[in-house]
Amino acid sequence: MGKYMKSLIILYSYHHHNTEKVAKTIAPILGADIKSPEDVNPEEFQEYDLVGFGSGIYAYKHHKTLLDLADRLSQSEGKKAFLFSTSGAKIGSGMIRITSKFHDELREKLQSKGYIIVNEFNCKGFDTNSALKLIGGINRGRPNAEDLKNAETFALKLKNSQQKC
Repeated sequence: MGKYMKSLIILYSYHHHNTEKVAKTIAPILGADIKSPEDVNPEEFQEYDLVGFGSGIYAYKHHKTLLDLADRLSQSEGKKAFLFSTSGAKIGSGMIRITSKFHDELREKLQSKGYIIVNEFNCKGFDTNSALKLIGGINRGRPNAEDLKNAETFALKLKNSQQKC
């Protein structure tokens, strides 16, 4: 509709930079700035139309720095957000009971602050956490080209859905 949508991605990506690869695929499509949870002031969020929150999955949830940031956010009725992650197991894979819950804690924290979660994305990432280190990890090479193409499609859908609003 001609209105420029201003977007921000809050990213925590440490071990293998899996989630960073996804963020760097999504950001140009949305024209989004990328910041770490430590480098963002919650008051800045008012400047953005859409805020993405992404990290690897640690103990079945987003990284603690994102969860802590969500706790510090002010009430913001109707602010739009999206969630994304990389994980050893993919949401919707055979471990659906566990993996479908990966985004639950962050989603619930944001919704309690008045955020509307417009979409979510997850793909496999190279994982060497705990005992997996002993076998050389799982999902070597992930996210791969197909995963990043899926992230691109996700970002295009996000952009198109926000332009219709």
